[in-house]
Amino acid sequence: MQIPTTSSPAEETPKLSRRDIVTMMALAPLGFAALPGGARATEAAKPRAPKVVLVTGSSRGMGAAFARRFGREGFHVAVNYLKSRDLAAEVVRDIEQGGGRAISVQADVSEAAAVARLFDATEEAFGGVDVVINNAGIMRLAPFAEMKDDDFARLMDVNVKGGFNVLREAARRVRDGGRIISMSSSITQLRTATYGPYAASKAALEIFSSCLAKELRGRQISVNALAPGVVATSLFLDVPGRTEAEIQQFAARTPHGRIGTPEDLAAAMAALVDADAHWINGQTVFANGGLI
Repeated sequence: MQIPTTSSPAEETPKLSRRDIVTMMALAPLGFAALPGGARATEAAKPRAPKVVLVTGSSRGMGAAFARRFGREGFHVAVNYLKSRDLAAEVVRDIEQGGGRAISVQADVSEAAAVARLFDATEEAFGGVDVVINNAGIMRLAPFAEMKDDDFARLMDVNVKGGFNVLREAARRVRDGGRIISMSSSITQLRTATYGPYAASKAALEIFSSCLAKELRGRQISVNALAPGVVATSLFLDVPGRTEAEIQQFAARTPHGRIGTPEDLAAAMAALVDADAHWINGQTVFANGGLI
């Protein structure tokens, strides 16, 4: 008697189409069990613990707007400051009054040990880090012939060395599937007179981000840079010699006819951190109202 070597039609393993296979390959790293028909693993439906975001330089300006935005969206937030303890405490209070959780941590990002302590404090408070916003930075402007050594050195210490310190620690500690976003500037394209060293320091963060995205291959961490244009923060408004006429000139250069607000950039940042933005990786995203 010959035993059949094939299964009955009811027992046959369903054949996968090319589209099914591609979908499975794309979703598998994200923790989904992609099956024909779009079924997902039960783990995907389980409620997740709140994610944790660390925002450097977040006692004021865009950093504070980022921290408050993430607090409203349910993140646990680590607010970093250098000297502005009271302002950082105010950001924490705002987040807590909205029902969120936040801590403030003092750290000078130009010091590697201080950055390590910043991450330690965040992990101790919240159990880990999912998103790092590499925002801390300063501006020093002058023509090349007039730039002082001390100003140039501090600019590079905070923006380049500090940015590197934060990215290095983020590469070691951000949990798989997270986000690492550095703040660049549209000045890297505008290249206005007196902005040379500052523009170079921001361009460094764009290159850092692109390279780090490749180094973190396989961990599903998206690394990008966000480049605002002119934003109504003290970094821009309080530059010595800044005039109202100059501010209006910048506003007139954008199709929207105004300069940006910290909340404009917070919205752009939230979009980059959103799960749907996973495929944006290794890029510099310009959010400047059409300035360039």
